[in-house]
Amino acid sequence: MRITLFGASGLLGHDLVPALSGEQLTAFSVEDADLRDHARVRGMVRDSRPEWILLLAAYTDVDGCESNRDLAFAVNCEGAVNVAQAAREAGSRLLFVSTDYVFDGSKTSPYQTSDARNPASVYGESKARAEKRLLEILPEVCIARTSWLFGHGGKCFPATILRLASTRPEVSVVNDQRGSPTYTCDLASALVKLCRASARGIVHVTNSGNCTWCEFATEIVRASGMPAKVKPVTTAEFPRPARRPAYSVLSPDSLHAYNIHMPEWQHALRRYLASAPAAAASVVP
Repeated sequence: MRITLFGASGLLGHDLVPALSGEQLTAFSVEDADLRDHARVRGMVRDSRPEWILLLAAYTDVDGCESNRDLAFAVNCEGAVNVAQAAREAGSRLLFVSTDYVFDGSKTSPYQTSDARNPASVYGESKARAEKRLLEILPEVCIARTSWLFGHGGKCFPATILRLASTRPEVSVVNDQRGSPTYTCDLASALVKLCRASARGIVHVTNSGNCTWCEFATEIVRASGMPAKVKPVTTAEFPRPARRPAYSVLSPDSLHAYNIHMPEWQHALRRYLASAPAAAASVVP
């Protein structure tokens, strides 16, 4: 496949680029392509002539989006629209990576792809608006919603917990937000499979199982063999500018429809820790 990738230098791009090593790949980092520049995006797509465009690039600072609403929508929505319009002109398929934050977290059972969007943050709103616009421009677009990403390509929750646990006897972590941690290696593999399956519509792509952030942190500390304790706290005790969904578990039904199955998050975490240079020596089998 001829593939053009926007967002190659990010957390997910770090693993998606090697996952696409067998394809004809043109990969652009954030520095290479400003999604807000329609003419530039159009030219890049025209020159690379892709069969598939994978759009990972986004403004993902959830709290930063609250104070930079215009930037969030310019990049996450209008930027995505620019890519979709370029894809339509070039006759390319588009896979857009979205988020569990398009939901408000009021459910207590896994979100289906048919559930109504109701974002509670600017970041979630910008991605929800982008989803709607892209479906209008390219009805055959594939929107891959995911959640709680971790990997070696940038900042992530396990790396933060490992750092804190190495310097503190106790780490406080919220225990009233539940979701599905997703390893970028596993997500990258699933996205490649979706392209090969000519997927379209909305697909939920996360590692299987779910937990709270506190439960995630507890498993990180236990598996790494660190002596630190994890203290459960409430979201109210650690207020943030952006509201997080209390429950954002995504149903895997849409992914299973393509016969794609993701490993459990605990298994993914063990592989992450085993491949982390700083933690590899202390991982408990």
